[in-house]
Amino acid sequence: MKTKYAVYVLVVVFCFFTLSPAGVAAAEGINWHTYDKGIALGKKEGKRVFLHFYANWCFYCRKMAKETFQDPSVIAHLNKNFIPIRVDSDKDKRTASMYNVRALPSTWFLTKKGERMGNVPGYVSSKQLLELLKRLATENNSAAGQGG
Repeated sequence: MKTKYAVYVLVVVFCFFTLSPAGVAAAEGINWHTYDKGIALGKKEGKRVFLHFYANWCFYCRKMAKETFQDPSVIAHLNKNFIPIRVDSDKDKRTASMYNVRALPSTWFLTKKGERMGNVPGYVSSKQLLELLKRLATENNSAAGQGG
């Protein structure tokens, strides 16, 4: 009887995490776009852009990929409220140069029109990033229709 109950609980927990929006987003991961496609999509959908520069050799870039960008809350928030763009600065030197990227990782926040709002250099933990994303989403909602 206890085994049946344990199996039932595991099935319910599994369904909750796989069917909840955060669980679905976590299973799918961040919906990264290329720079050009992401900028166009931001304008089309009227969403702010999350722009992340990285390189494969960069320790803190890999740390963010393994930790920050695997957090279900970060994944859900980015996919819902932003157009996430990921740029390999070694392969896309033109875009890295446009943003004057000198150190990695480098994260930028852009308006829905593709204009620069600000950036955060270096490693950002999931907790720090989530706080920033929530603050920007709140500002976005309170400034609806004001071009940002």
